[in-house]
Amino acid sequence: MIINLGNRVVNNYLIPGDEGYILIDTGYPNGFRRFLRRIRKAGIDPKEIKILFLTHAHDDHAGFLNEVLELTGARVILHPKAIEGLKRGQNSFEGGCSSRLAYFFCLVLAMFGKGAHRYSPLREEFLDRLIPIDSEAFRKMHVPFQVIETPGHTSDHISMLKDGIMFCGDAAMNNFPSIRRVIIWIENLPQFRRSWETVLKISPTMLYPAHGKPFPTADLKKFLPSLDRIRLYPLKHER
Repeated sequence: MIINLGNRVVNNYLIPGDEGYILIDTGYPNGFRRFLRRIRKAGIDPKEIKILFLTHAHDDHAGFLNEVLELTGARVILHPKAIEGLKRGQNSFEGGCSSRLAYFFCLVLAMFGKGAHRYSPLREEFLDRLIPIDSEAFRKMHVPFQVIETPGHTSDHISMLKDGIMFCGDAAMNNFPSIRRVIIWIENLPQFRRSWETVLKISPTMLYPAHGKPFPTADLKKFLPSLDRIRLYPLKHER
């Protein structure tokens, strides 16, 4: 059972675990009330969320992380590199947009005051709830899924493999203004390509991206050659 608590812009997947529910990412900072309405409509008490799997530290994935942690006793599984991003409360602007269409889309966001990509920094009281994937605490958890490192979009990006399905965050995308399943922002293009190759070797049955509808892994094989033609378009940003 996969429940999507998100909206047309960003998906928030909720799946059952061994001892409760697993939430994959949160949404933008202003999305918490909608999240609460949707999870309660599904008949689930938010306190049943025991694990929050953070694919990476961006505003549309960690925007209301503090609110979820305040409401639940969930622990956060994340890449160790994500911690500094959560403390900073702002996206990294390394790399650039993956196409001209993505570039102009980002410029439009900036025109509407959303170009800084800030969100509330992680509160200090929640630091002990973070479980980096390289930690002894994580190794002792015996989680019912596999963590796959999929950097490229960001250096801290991870994906979840469970029951043949990969929740791939922003390692791929299937929504406007994406082209050929490529995410609109890439920090490191060679890493991004290698992550696609990693996913293809694993060959999950379906990919569930953070943006857009699920799609078969075969799409990555189809569009992999197009990555060699990508030129990144950097953005100026607010500190």
